[in-house]
Amino acid sequence: MALTREEREQFLAEPHIAALAVDAGAGRAPLTVPIWYQYAGGGDVWIMTGLDSRKNELIKAAGRFSLMVDRLEPTIRYVSVEGPVVETAPATVELLREISARYLPAEKVDGYVDFAWKNHGEQVVVRMRPERWVSSDLGQV
Repeated sequence: MALTREEREQFLAEPHIAALAVDAGAGRAPLTVPIWYQYAGGGDVWIMTGLDSRKNELIKAAGRFSLMVDRLEPTIRYVSVEGPVVETAPATVELLREISARYLPAEKVDGYVDFAWKNHGEQVVVRMRPERWVSSDLGQV
């Protein structure tokens, strides 16, 4: 059964690991990788990635990407969202802290942020405006 707008936005706002997919060019399948993301209902989705990463280069070339998140319990549910890139900007330590706090236990955030900020190289935040949604709750198996 398809999710309502409120259900799919609430689900996407939960801290799932997303599968990011972006066109990888002629003769290649789309690049599909796991990624952390941030979303608040009704807003843009954003990800953080390396400035010189293959993901960022492909996203710049394509101008859009997709994210798909799912869960298996208590019911099998997924949301996929696709849309255009609306902004790419340098990452800040505050945004790194925000996205890290979404996925890590509170006591691990400061150590991870310190390590990542010093060792992951220059990062960018890519914002996508959701245009197309596909969602379903398949119930319990």
